[in-house]
Amino acid sequence: MGNNALYDLNMAGVRWELAEMPGNIDAKKAPIQQNFTDITNRSASKPIIVPPSAPITLDTVKSMVERPADIDSLVRMVCEFNHPLRDGATNVIKPNIAENPNGLLIITDIPSTEDDLSGKILSGNAGELIDKMLAAIEMSRKQVSIIPLVFWRTPGGRTPTREELDLARPFIDKMIDMLKPKIIITLGTLAATEIAQINLTSKHGNEIQTNFGYTIIPIYHPNYLILKPSAKREVWGALQNVQKLLKKQ
Repeated sequence: MGNNALYDLNMAGVRWELAEMPGNIDAKKAPIQQNFTDITNRSASKPIIVPPSAPITLDTVKSMVERPADIDSLVRMVCEFNHPLRDGATNVIKPNIAENPNGLLIITDIPSTEDDLSGKILSGNAGELIDKMLAAIEMSRKQVSIIPLVFWRTPGGRTPTREELDLARPFIDKMIDMLKPKIIITLGTLAATEIAQINLTSKHGNEIQTNFGYTIIPIYHPNYLILKPSAKREVWGALQNVQKLLKKQ
C-alpha cells in the first residue's frame, strides 16, 4: 500500500497503529500519523466544558402555564416539562380529560406502579374500583376529568417532596381553572391536604366551600378501600351526595 493510499484512508477516518502499518512503509516518513497525533494532543489540551442546566424555579413554571390557550396544549406542556421526577419515571401520567364534562373533577395523589407502566391515571385494581364507584352514580371517565398531584411516579412510591409538589402545582391550578368544575373530589390523605388543606379522617365526605365557585368533597383513596372494605359505606354516602349536588347544577 503506497503513501497516497494511506493518505486516502487517513482522510476517510481510518487510523493506523504503528504496529499495523505495512513493513515497507517507514513510520518516520508518514507525516499524516504525526499530524493526526498533533491535532489530537491540541484537542485534548482544550476540554469542552458544558455549563450546568439552570434549575427550574416555581416562578418559571407559573410563567409557562400562562401560555397554553386550551387544555390539550396544557397537557402537551406537561408531557414535555422537565420535572425533577421525570428521569426516574417510565411514563408521564396524562390526566383524564372528560369528553362530555358534567362538572365533576377528581384529584388523586401520586401515580401507582401500574400507572407508571401504562401511562394511564388510576389503572390496575384502584382504577377498576374507581370505575365501579363512578358507575354507581351513573357516571364514567368520559364525563369525569381525573388529574394527579404529580404526573410522574416517585421513586419507590414515596411521598413527593415539597419542591416536587410545588413545581407540579401550577399545572394543577391551571387545569382546574380551564375545566371549571362544580365539584372536586379528592382521593386520599395527600390530595385532601394539598387541595383542601384539611385532615381527611375528620372531614371525610364533608362539603368544603371555596371562593372559586366549586365545592371540594374529600374521600378515601380506592387503594385504602381495597385494604379496608368496611370504609366503602362512608364513601358511598359521599358519592350519593355528589350525585345529588350535580343534579342541582
